[in-house]
Amino acid sequence: MTTTTDIEWPRFARMYLKASDRMERRGATEHRRKLLDGLSGRVVELGAGNGLNFAHYPASVSEVIAIEPEPTLRAAAERAVEAAPAPVMVAAGTAEALPLGDAEVDAAVASLVLCSVPDQARALAEVHRVLRPGGELRFYEHVIANCQPKRALLQLVDHSGLWPKLAGGCHPARDTRAAIEAAGFEIERCERFGFKASALEPSIPHIIGRARRA
Repeated sequence: MTTTTDIEWPRFARMYLKASDRMERRGATEHRRKLLDGLSGRVVELGAGNGLNFAHYPASVSEVIAIEPEPTLRAAAERAVEAAPAPVMVAAGTAEALPLGDAEVDAAVASLVLCSVPDQARALAEVHRVLRPGGELRFYEHVIANCQPKRALLQLVDHSGLWPKLAGGCHPARDTRAAIEAAGFEIERCERFGFKASALEPSIPHIIGRARRA
């Protein structure tokens, strides 16, 4: 079912569904476990995709509101709910306009999504709004490289406009850690590492961490 909040990338969605199993085998599953370890309370997940995080939420989570604007991926996420130890509700929506009230959740999860939201600053402002004071933002994202020539290459790929069109709006040159801090969060933990989604792809910088609404 499509809605007015849908953002349709059907070709990318089909490609992602095929590629995600390979990504998980290469280490993304362990990244997700680390991302979600110790979470509790009511959680909103931005851009839940095909629901690969659901199986890794601890039973201490009372509810997950999983927001996904892409219809093909949202349908896959709805099927993934059965594997979740915690109650999960999948809903249409965008990160820039979360269908939640102010200070309504204990934690937010951003997993490989802040690269592709059309307005990163607005999405993070929405996370800040719906989190209770002291609430957590858990993040797992790929980010701009610190060193050359990889930094310049990612900027070239991003600014050409071709990669975002092919990859569901993905912008590989975003400095997401800096954006999280600029949105009013205090980063408590941030691990940086390289990750290859396939043997043929270059290693891309990623971060996993936890930030808190000040």
